[in-house]
Amino acid sequence: MRLVILGGSGAGKSTQAQRLCNHFDLPLISTGEILREAIARLSSLGRIARPYIETGDLVPDEMIIEFIRTRLKYADAHRGWVLEGYPRTAFQAEELDFLLDSLGQQLTWAVYLQVPQAVMVTRALGRSLPDDQPEIVQRRVELFYDRTIPVLEYYDRRRRLLTINGDQPPEIVQYNIMSFLL
Repeated sequence: MRLVILGGSGAGKSTQAQRLCNHFDLPLISTGEILREAIARLSSLGRIARPYIETGDLVPDEMIIEFIRTRLKYADAHRGWVLEGYPRTAFQAEELDFLLDSLGQQLTWAVYLQVPQAVMVTRALGRSLPDDQPEIVQRRVELFYDRTIPVLEYYDRRRRLLTINGDQPPEIVQYNIMSFLL
């Protein structure tokens, strides 16, 4: 099982990704968590990524793509994974497909958690992450609509897009995802 979890800020990606990982016993590859940890550790990746994260912008494609390439080669990722927070652009989605081809893998589904904009903002502001400030959240929501919608179209054309109503209790969202996957 190789899944990509897509949705705007506050759509429930982390919650559903973690639930899927627990259910299928797969590693979770969360770019947001990895970038936050890198910033906290003051690593070279963290120092480069910090200005982008602090303003709500996307970290440059090349940096994220290289990180994903390295991470998918780890032994625990050979039997499957759940990617959360990536891809964020159609270019990244295409690069992920090229990478998977080179690794002899194929994406099972891109799961899109569809949530109204107002719900995304309210949920994101209700979290306690350091980068969830109102202006940053609004910027991320705008970027989602500008950059991520083409990702949805990319996966839809490849018949790999699974759209789920994410504006429901987490248990219902998980049930709906699982009913498609099993």
